[in-house]
Amino acid sequence: MYMLAPYFQTGIAEAGCDEAGRGCLAGPVFAAAVILPQDFFHPLLNDSKVLSEEERFELRPYIESNALAWSVASVDNIEIDLINILKASFKAMHLAVDQLKKRPELLLIDGNRFVPYLGIPHHCMVKGDARFASIAAASILAKTYRDDFMDQLHDEHPEYGWSQNKGYPTPAHKKAIAAFGHTSYHRLTFRSEIGQR
Repeated sequence: MYMLAPYFQTGIAEAGCDEAGRGCLAGPVFAAAVILPQDFFHPLLNDSKVLSEEERFELRPYIESNALAWSVASVDNIEIDLINILKASFKAMHLAVDQLKKRPELLLIDGNRFVPYLGIPHHCMVKGDARFASIAAASILAKTYRDDFMDQLHDEHPEYGWSQNKGYPTPAHKKAIAAFGHTSYHRLTFRSEIGQR
């Protein structure tokens, strides 16, 4: 069984941080921050992208019940268009860290870039969600909360198939945009990626 590292530095409160929805054409970007006890374990815990939807939703309440602290935040498509998706992803992570009930002493960030947050040291970890338990946990919370949100938006605009594609640029989603235009939830700065004819 592949084991994620339980921590990067022993004896301190580390918050794993990850985002979901960065590559989408519609909807917010979500981020989560999670502080786990250093003995946290669940046999399914892994990068959210390699888990099934059922596994992610099985893990979410376990993470929430056993974490020392966790939070989820989002930045909507309007602000994404104003500040760009990279800055919006960092802002969502900052908001999630700010909402933690326990102040972390170190942030473990999935990816290779980050804007420092209130003097808390951080380490950027490429593919960190497949390496460290706290980042994997954050990836699962960000993904499941965003999926829930997109399912709600699907009820308003079922023609875009958001319950299936979650706002990502699938062929069906692009075809629906070509047929019906943009909604108030679409990221207009992503028009070049839509490939309308």
